[in-house]
Amino acid sequence: MSKKVADVLWEMLSKAGVKRCYGIVGDALNPVVDALRRNGTIEFVPVRHEEYGAFAAVAEAYFTGNPVVVCGTAGPGVVHLFNGLMDARKEGAPIIAIAGDVESSILDTSALEEMNPYKFFEAASLYTARLVNPEQARAVISTAILTAVLDKGPTVLAIPGDVASADAPDEPTDFTIAAPAILRPAETDFEKLVKMIDEAKTVAIFGGDGCRESRDEVVELACKLKAPVGYAFRGKQWLEHDNPNAVGMTGLIGYGGAYNAINEADLLLMLGTDFPFSEFLPGANVKKVQIDKNPKHLGRRTALDLGLVGDIKSTVSALLPAVKEKTNGDFLAKQLAHTQSFHKLLQHYVEKGPGIKPIRPEFLAATLSELAPDDAMFFADTGTACIWLARHIYGGKNRRLFGSFSWASMANAAPNAFGCALAYPSRQCIALCGDGGFTMLGMGDLLTQIERRTPVVQVILNNEKFDFVHIEQQEAGFIPFGVEFKNPNFAKVAEAMGAKGIRIEEPEDVREGLAEALAYKDGPVVVDAVVDPFALAMPSHSPFHTVKGFTLSFAKQVLSGRLDTVIKEMERNVGIV
Repeated sequence: MSKKVADVLWEMLSKAGVKRCYGIVGDALNPVVDALRRNGTIEFVPVRHEEYGAFAAVAEAYFTGNPVVVCGTAGPGVVHLFNGLMDARKEGAPIIAIAGDVESSILDTSALEEMNPYKFFEAASLYTARLVNPEQARAVISTAILTAVLDKGPTVLAIPGDVASADAPDEPTDFTIAAPAILRPAETDFEKLVKMIDEAKTVAIFGGDGCRESRDEVVELACKLKAPVGYAFRGKQWLEHDNPNAVGMTGLIGYGGAYNAINEADLLLMLGTDFPFSEFLPGANVKKVQIDKNPKHLGRRTALDLGLVGDIKSTVSALLPAVKEKTNGDFLAKQLAHTQSFHKLLQHYVEKGPGIKPIRPEFLAATLSELAPDDAMFFADTGTACIWLARHIYGGKNRRLFGSFSWASMANAAPNAFGCALAYPSRQCIALCGDGGFTMLGMGDLLTQIERRTPVVQVILNNEKFDFVHIEQQEAGFIPFGVEFKNPNFAKVAEAMGAKGIRIEEPEDVREGLAEALAYKDGPVVVDAVVDPFALAMPSHSPFHTVKGFTLSFAKQVLSGRLDTVIKEMERNVGIV
């Protein structure tokens, strides 16, 4: 019996290292999914919402480095994949989306559920193909796989059911995935870089996710140059732990001495980062060098004195013997002292947390960080959960921290944690969820976790509002509006669905409740933590427009009869300024 096109698809995906496919079946996908059943080497993970499956796949693909498949049937099912694929593109995760398509005989007739995959996925996909002839199969599937793996991002294969069911050509399906290339700046540019470093009295380093494979080299370079090391959110998990020169993050969720370090140095080395908030980067008073393997990143956030294309590991490895060691450590000591001072400020509500009700989220996050295993994997929803992850969840050599840091989608944490729980069954996967994000996407697919008895710990920051949007509105000088909502008792909802539910309302119950959640291994846990809705987090550097916005917002709130709200917000945050 000859192979079908769908059989060739899964055979090639299996050879590429695919272990799982997340999605929802449907008529246009039936031949593809039936071939998946026959293949037997790739696990199908049926979810309640395709977007949930896509976010799960993103986290799995990002950390394992292996391609992961997601699927949705024609039209609406395919549309639900889009947000997760955008996240995959921004976070650099090798995802291959199989999009069900209408029968090839009715393409371009505005048939029910028909859509143009080229136009629809243009922003999200690195490569999109519509498989309309079996003769295309090997070339198109191979291209989708290689693009996803080597360029680290999402690709899309739209496959009509009749084509998936057609006989495949009798030809080999083998292909080779090359190892990542070594990418170094040209010798003339490299010499300029060495000269700039040697001539600078003080150097600072600001690193991002591009330092993932070069953590040791970057730390060694920093020590040789007496350079403080700040990092973007995506660089925190690689550059924070066991780094004597670490000075924290910059930006509105920043902490420590990072802002001062990168703005006061003679020379700033930006390594593998596309940090998007230009107002926190230095101007012409600081010389700036950016090194990145993606040339599109160079200079688009701030003007550069030198932009170099290269991967960080090979470039920094070459720099180490080439640059002169610096002997004056005063600049580094100053930034480390600033970082330590800010760290003490961060501990205010952690130390006082046991005696404050409603529960302070700083105290909750710090306790979670303390109790979790050294190899735990943490995931944060976009919003204030990211603040507490950045400031109070400490990384380590084997700890991992992840979120929708570059796309900033809501509702990613629970599915991220689910995907990694499947990929790393021996590790604790913890989702720090906003109540808005959990009700948007996490609650429905809690049933998926329950069916599989996946031990994901979901800690919900229950403050009954879109808290980060509330803060953003104040920063912009507006009266907060449209951000509040009512929640159920999430613990009781979880218990009714079949999960373990824990509700924490009293600060003295925080440690015991979290310990109980982390100890439970028989399925998912939902921790409903009722936290202070007025908690704020001041950055280590506040731009003038932010301070002005808060002042204007408070004035407007007072004039509109919300004086009691303003007083509460001020009273609840006396220790952060």
